[in-house]
Amino acid sequence: MWAAAGTNLWSLGGIPVSATARSVNTTGRPLICLVATAVGAVFLLTAVLGFVPGITTNLYDGLELAGHDGNAKLLGLFEVSVLLNIVHGLYGVAGLAMARTAASARTYLIGGGVIYLVLWIYGLIIDQTSDANFVPLNDADNWLHLGLGVGMIALGLVSGRTDSRRT
Repeated sequence: MWAAAGTNLWSLGGIPVSATARSVNTTGRPLICLVATAVGAVFLLTAVLGFVPGITTNLYDGLELAGHDGNAKLLGLFEVSVLLNIVHGLYGVAGLAMARTAASARTYLIGGGVIYLVLWIYGLIIDQTSDANFVPLNDADNWLHLGLGVGMIALGLVSGRTDSRRT
């Protein structure tokens, strides 16, 4: 740890960094707000790409409104439907809107992560060929939802931390 009279400094790779520099970047916005903005933007991009031929396979003959009957796949891996693309878009808009304050950004990341973990569990317990698979879900989606859930919760917890230790 680095310490100076009357300051709260810590070391990042041997370089002293103040507590303020850790929680607020050069834009003046809290890091957690920027992270929520980035996550929201990725969801918006995913929503758009779900309608782009070549990035989504079998788009014209396999994209269904909802359910597991379609065979359209984002990047050839993740099953998509019109409903799912709309949900991704709404999730992205929510991320951008909630990124305005640190508290709402944390809620978006942690709450969104919990929702993805619930969706992961749902995907594990349903029969993927049944009507319960309205999202639609496949094995690749399930692994993605686990990663998104854990990742979003981790980002919400880590990027919003402030260090109250004094050195």
